[in-house]
Amino acid sequence: MKITSSEEAVKGIKSGDNIYIHTAAAAPQKLIAAMTERHKELKNVYVYHLHTEGAAPYVKPEYEDAFHTRAFFVAGNVRSAIKEGFADYIPIFLSEVPHLFNRGIIKLDVALIQVSPPDKHGFCSMGVSVDASRAAVNNAKLVIAQINPNMPRTHGDGIIHRNDIDVAVEVDDPLPEHAPADLSETELEIGRYCAELIEDGASLQMGIGSIPDAVLASLTNHKNLGVHTEMFSDGLISLVESGVINNSNKKIHPNRIVSSFAVGTRKLYDFMDDNPNLAMLDCAYVNDTAVIRRNPKVTAVNSAIEVDLTGQICADSIGTYLYSGVGGQMDFIRGASLSEGGKPIIALPSSTKRGANRIVPFLKQGAGVVTTRAHVHYVVTEHGIASLYGKGLKERASELIKISHPDHREMLERAAYDRFKSL
Repeated sequence: MKITSSEEAVKGIKSGDNIYIHTAAAAPQKLIAAMTERHKELKNVYVYHLHTEGAAPYVKPEYEDAFHTRAFFVAGNVRSAIKEGFADYIPIFLSEVPHLFNRGIIKLDVALIQVSPPDKHGFCSMGVSVDASRAAVNNAKLVIAQINPNMPRTHGDGIIHRNDIDVAVEVDDPLPEHAPADLSETELEIGRYCAELIEDGASLQMGIGSIPDAVLASLTNHKNLGVHTEMFSDGLISLVESGVINNSNKKIHPNRIVSSFAVGTRKLYDFMDDNPNLAMLDCAYVNDTAVIRRNPKVTAVNSAIEVDLTGQICADSIGTYLYSGVGGQMDFIRGASLSEGGKPIIALPSSTKRGANRIVPFLKQGAGVVTTRAHVHYVVTEHGIASLYGKGLKERASELIKISHPDHREMLERAAYDRFKSL
């Protein structure tokens, strides 16, 4: 492993290369900046990544001849570039992103990653993000790493020996942090309804954000919960410390939290550091429905942008405007459905902050169906729980109208009657 400056490290990137950037809080900002500074020298470099924290300067319009971004998930730093046509989005299940690299569908030339310093045996850790980044490192011809003592050393699939890193730069930069937001009464009410569906001994999947935090805040009286999730944040820590989450009932990796990446505060990163009860694993494994279903009572809580009266879930776009991505929602909705006693849950406020309805007669034109109506079991808002599994279209509409915002129920009833002729 050659230690050098960031400017020297990225000189191995050539015009026409396919580049992968490490996910979320692990995105190596010094290397990204140095690569982008070479925009006058480079042509047609293709940049691939999932959600990344921090700047994404390579999507600037003035660099369009040098860099072409293909995101597997649409984060805030590339959203406007995709809207304006300076970047593109690849819709794909999170579980299948590693297959693109392992099977040579996307042939990677360079992986830009961020790791912890080598231990006494020469091993670094990919820390907070293993996800598809493990497969990217395995398949890239050139691995360029940013070595950062602030990256926690995590157990699992993210261990990489210094000899497998071609070039490295040393930094001492704080990782990006997301502090938990103050929870509104609407979010807390959604959390309480979700908690009613979660049984003692359940294995949980939920991500980052106010609604997952509200659900976790409502679980303080539960017992023997486990975690098998694609990502997690600070909300888990207090439940682990109190013993509510102990992973004792899990069949796969009992007594350990299983995840693929994490974003949170420094408290979370310290919790992850050298924690033997946490396994950070490849998302092709973590999100595999055949793996997920082996745990009992898998309860997956995922969000949506809008839901139509038949139960179709749009979670990645507002009409044609791409907002996020397919991600792992379908992986876990299906995995939970197949688990013994499992419960897939879609949780969302009944209306937007501006009062627009989120339970709608029809999805907006151009909206993407991330989870089909055949996959949905429960939809939860602050007004209650709609149980859709095994119900016909008329019954589904009736259930969803009951948990919609009161201001919109009359409109939805008229729309349902027009469509189904009766309820």
